[in-house]
Amino acid sequence: MKKILTLVCVSALGGLLTLGGYKLFVEDGKQEQLTVEQVSDLPIYVPTHTNVTSPTNSISNIAPNFVEAAEKSLDAVVHVKNTAIVSAPMTMQDLFYGRSQQRAQVGTGSGVIISPTGYIVTNNHVIQNANEISITLNNNRSYMAELIGTDETTDIALLKIETDEDLPFMAFGDSDNAKIGEWVLAVGNPFNLNSTVTAGIISAKSRDLSGRNTQSFIQTDAAVNPGNSGGALVNTNGDLIGINTAISSRDGSYIGYSFAVPSNIARKIVNDIMEYGNVQNGILGVVGGALNSKAAKELGTDITEGFYVSEVTEDTGAEKAGIKSGDIIKKVDGVEINKFSDLTGYLKTKSPNDVVNVTLIRNDDEKVLPVTLLKNSVAEIPIIGRVKNLENEDLTKLKIDYGVEIKKLNKKYGPYLKEYGFEVGNILTKINGKKLYSVDDAQSSIENHNFNEPLRIEFINNNGEKESIMIR
Repeated sequence: MKKILTLVCVSALGGLLTLGGYKLFVEDGKQEQLTVEQVSDLPIYVPTHTNVTSPTNSISNIAPNFVEAAEKSLDAVVHVKNTAIVSAPMTMQDLFYGRSQQRAQVGTGSGVIISPTGYIVTNNHVIQNANEISITLNNNRSYMAELIGTDETTDIALLKIETDEDLPFMAFGDSDNAKIGEWVLAVGNPFNLNSTVTAGIISAKSRDLSGRNTQSFIQTDAAVNPGNSGGALVNTNGDLIGINTAISSRDGSYIGYSFAVPSNIARKIVNDIMEYGNVQNGILGVVGGALNSKAAKELGTDITEGFYVSEVTEDTGAEKAGIKSGDIIKKVDGVEINKFSDLTGYLKTKSPNDVVNVTLIRNDDEKVLPVTLLKNSVAEIPIIGRVKNLENEDLTKLKIDYGVEIKKLNKKYGPYLKEYGFEVGNILTKINGKKLYSVDDAQSSIENHNFNEPLRIEFINNNGEKESIMIR
């Protein structure tokens, strides 16, 4: 009996141990397995770090380094202050206190030193109408500047300061080699802040903001604000490839795009001002427009890029070289011509008597013709008509030093001008007070006129009498 009771107790104890072990190990394991299976439904995140050894300076090979370019350009960019005397509207307080209507108006911008002797390039609009121009260097030294010359069409001006020591300067780079997508720096003095550097990329080239195909800007997304005008556009090598000029904005501040005069154009303007006192433009002598799908269809061609020649001006390099109406210009000196501003932009870097190689398509055949550029002697001026440069003997006969001859009146405005005695053969002498030494001067005067204001024209009639008219 005692043995049976002992056996039962041992059996019960064994059962309890077995049940406890099952609960502890087997069921807990199943619960753990269930939990793992539920977690496996969540997203799997893969670590981004690897243990692969990177080459030395790998970061600098990926991200551009602007330190060297900034160091080359900061000391060569200056602050320009323009003080002009303007006539303000008379107020009751002015009458009461006897104050003058003339007051000083101050404008600011930037400039770039381009020679150790103190020549500085800036924008024409920065120093326009200035009575006094002062320059402040990056080391805070200030100098009075002399205006050497300007070109309103390209918005470039040349200044000179006198110093006892050589100045840090920037050499012009080759803007034709600048590529879309290339990193650039804009260096200037926005909001009167000294030596500010911003970075961006070249967004486009040969941009025309006028709608008249007279401009050819480099477009960039480097932040440019009021005061940056006249400053430097620099590539990562520290080369000066442009002069910052304008921004695309609705409120006067930067919102995404800015524009610079290409360095090749600025350099040519500066050289002409230094050598001749004015700009010497070499013209090709063609009239036409850029091709696109619509124009190509109307002209019966499959070519949608290039400059279509509709007319060749007589006595020009284009006529003498054999360019004809119907030709499609594709390249000039290897530079692709996809739109009108490509052509005008490249030609602005050239001078009279320069020879350019024009690649064109004629009857599906490609030709390359060398063309000698000539000085612009005839031009179509909006509102007025066709004008022509005067020969020296004409100037002597009329006893004048400047003026251009009216060869044909504008079709639309000609009848209105005739009512005021303006006719073919008259000598146009001034537009808005600016003396006209050439047809280029006449063109720039009209292009830069604010047509919300009256246009004042001075001329010599066919009887040799001086007259003036006001067009509103």
